[in-house]
Amino acid sequence: MRTLEELEEFMTRPSTQLVEDMKTIDGDLLILGVGGKMGPTLAKMAKRAIHEAGITKKVIGASRFSSGTLKQELEDFGIETIAVDLLKDEELQTLPDVKNVIFMAGNKFGTSGNEHFTWAMNAYLPGRVAEKYKNSRIVAFSSGNVYPLTNVVNGNCSEDTSPGPIGEYAQSCLGRERVLTNFAVTNNTPTVLFRLNYAIDMRYGVLLEIAKQVLAGNPIDLTMGSVNVIWQGDANEYALRSLMHCQTPPKILNVTGPETLSVRWLAEEFGKRFDKFPQFVNEEQPTSLLNNATKSHQMFGYPKVTLQQMLDMTAEWLLNKGDTYNKPTHFQERKGAY
Repeated sequence: MRTLEELEEFMTRPSTQLVEDMKTIDGDLLILGVGGKMGPTLAKMAKRAIHEAGITKKVIGASRFSSGTLKQELEDFGIETIAVDLLKDEELQTLPDVKNVIFMAGNKFGTSGNEHFTWAMNAYLPGRVAEKYKNSRIVAFSSGNVYPLTNVVNGNCSEDTSPGPIGEYAQSCLGRERVLTNFAVTNNTPTVLFRLNYAIDMRYGVLLEIAKQVLAGNPIDLTMGSVNVIWQGDANEYALRSLMHCQTPPKILNVTGPETLSVRWLAEEFGKRFDKFPQFVNEEQPTSLLNNATKSHQMFGYPKVTLQQMLDMTAEWLLNKGDTYNKPTHFQERKGAY
């Protein structure tokens, strides 16, 4: 994996199961917040699946598209685009009515000092979207941050675990879920609450951050000693296939990989690939932010891209100086300040 073209082709390649599911999901697809880190590849995967299914269905991506070439890139791929500020209700109401909505818009980084905007995006806007699309299916991206820190030894948080969000970002994510649940029940709108952490791309993510520190010889903070990860392509496929599982009240779905991963072990694995000895600071705490995603694995199968593949691809990408985003995940954060 050395070029952006190779990465995009691999990440947006639909599985046979997704292609078959697309044949049974009626109606067009609207992706709200398509301009985020995951939106473009999700849109392209959906378009490829529709094409391979031999059916006619629109994929529409809505975002501010305030800078860059993404709008043209998506249109060149056959995806319709709409430039919109979702917080402006008069613009939201001009969006087309569609049967299927993937709701990805939200705010995380920059919450500290700008909490009002995060709450507007994560808790107010979902209510406006739910009213606009009360006759649609909605898969709404949420976060594993709605859970409390959990003991690494005793097991991860399942969908039955009571929320315990730490900090205003996580609280606003739970606010999103509560508002969407209210409108789903009131309007009988089939919904899935998609609790994701952490999606991995060669250009960003937990593995990239650890690998970069190992390669540079920088010390790695072990305070958050364990994590979960999933390949972004697998997470995107789960989101699209979740359209078949929307229900009222909303279905809650944890989405991540099957392993509980030691940050120390991950750093040592990258050390082997880079022929370096990782440096560490602090000690592992007994708790971490961890999800149990066995329900989604039962529904959709285990992720197709394995951990060892992700480690190898990340190391190769860095050694070949592949493009990366300057967007740290702050997975080490234990007090919820983003």
